[in-house]
Amino acid sequence: MTRAWALPMVFAVCGVLAAVVQVSSGAPGAAVALLLVFGLLAVMHSSLVFPRSIAAVEAQRRSAVDGRPIVYWRPGCKYCLRLRIRLGRNAHRVHWVNIWRDPDGAAAVRAAANGNETVPTVVVTGQAHVNPDPAWVRGQLSPPA
Repeated sequence: MTRAWALPMVFAVCGVLAAVVQVSSGAPGAAVALLLVFGLLAVMHSSLVFPRSIAAVEAQRRSAVDGRPIVYWRPGCKYCLRLRIRLGRNAHRVHWVNIWRDPDGAAAVRAAANGNETVPTVVVTGQAHVNPDPAWVRGQLSPPA
């Protein structure tokens, strides 16, 4: 859990320190701008921009029932973030598994990626795809009911 929040906390602390330096040098506008930039970086690299993660076993069970893809991801991964942004409103139509919170999810990714924890790994109908193109993933989603 702490590893998932380490990078966002570093961004937040650096933003506060940079803002303090700017305020002490008489530039409150620059301090606000720095806080906003570092705050945005912290949020973008946190778990907050992703839909709620579920356990790998539960994701596999749900995927077998509804046919939705499973995306194994981790916070701070720029490729996971790219996939999440490119899916947009369709992100809720995928089962998300945070491999830093779920050892079974991490094991599934290692099995698919030759022992590496390469994310995002997307499983569609039992077939794993390591770091697929976001457009391809969108094409795998069934039309909304």
